[in-house]
Amino acid sequence: MIAALLPRELRPIFEKVQAAERISDDDALALYASHDLNALGAIADIVRERKNGNVATYLLNRYINYSNVCILACQFCAFAARKRDAHAFEKAIPEIVETVRGALGQGITEIHMVGGLHPSLKPEWYLELLRSLKTLDPTLHLKCFTAIEIRHLAERIFKLSITETLATLRDAGLGSLTGGGAEIFDPAVRDRICRGKESAEEYLDVHRTWHRMGGRSTTTMLFGHIETMAQRVDHLRRLRELQDETGGFTGFIPFAFVPEGTTRELRDLWATTGFDELRNLAVSRIYLDNFDHITAYWVAMGLPLAQVALGYGVDDLHGTIMEEKIFHMAGCKTPQGQTVAALENAIREAGREPMQRDSHYNRIASTSRQPALPALPTAAPVLAGV
Repeated sequence: MIAALLPRELRPIFEKVQAAERISDDDALALYASHDLNALGAIADIVRERKNGNVATYLLNRYINYSNVCILACQFCAFAARKRDAHAFEKAIPEIVETVRGALGQGITEIHMVGGLHPSLKPEWYLELLRSLKTLDPTLHLKCFTAIEIRHLAERIFKLSITETLATLRDAGLGSLTGGGAEIFDPAVRDRICRGKESAEEYLDVHRTWHRMGGRSTTTMLFGHIETMAQRVDHLRRLRELQDETGGFTGFIPFAFVPEGTTRELRDLWATTGFDELRNLAVSRIYLDNFDHITAYWVAMGLPLAQVALGYGVDDLHGTIMEEKIFHMAGCKTPQGQTVAALENAIREAGREPMQRDSHYNRIASTSRQPALPALPTAAPVLAGV
């Protein structure tokens, strides 16, 4: 029945997905070329339903940015600063500990912590920070550092190999790696938006090394700037290949580029549309057949659109967050955090069953027992004004 309603060019892809067969790069390009957003959502939801049923999850977490002092100056980044800059900051360990202590009182299970590539913090500072947080609550999951931070710590701070650095951080309390810094893997794109940052191969190698050590991580894509659809597919292909190799990624979290606060060249770009955000999530869900979870990052897209994304292959709305700096310094106008009630209501109104999860997407429980509302049919007018 669904196949008859799909555009003719998408029916072969639908048949592959229905048969749980892997789609090709050319198939992914055909999906990106489609303007039938509801068809993309219908195909993506086959995968979502197969993997996760009718449950959509959220996480009780707290973001911590320990410093924005950074030796890099990525063209798209409004977060990083030199030490002398007026917006530079560096938090002391006791301040971070007290912030986390307060968040623990609100029931969080995870600290998500990243910062800039600080030129002068010592190895002991990072280890004391991790140990101090684990002392507060040994069960608290510390999801910390991007791949480029790990490379910076290994090469400039600890002066150890990647493996040795990861092992040292793990012994101090590191639970998993964040997915930030992936951007778009194509080298020509990276040269224009984050010149001097690690290469795609270096990013993937950090995650590969961590996965081989038994660790887990998420991964990301920053889209909607100068990249082509073919470069998006290339990015997804590299992630799918590494997941085939290690199985260490727990979820994929794409987010749209925010042009405010960037260099003049990038500031003049158009902001990503709601159509493209939903299309990108749907294509990602269909293509990344070896990823169990696709997260809609409400910080970047707003909770209303993230709620709509639950009908386009998404099964997770990320977390409570409480204080997000990186996207908001770039110009995001979304709230700094969300309540459990807001996340659960968004999920329930989309016709899904809300469920709290842990840092590895394992389901914990729903905080309330109200039944999910029947899902409303997704139609083009939903996107009006997005």
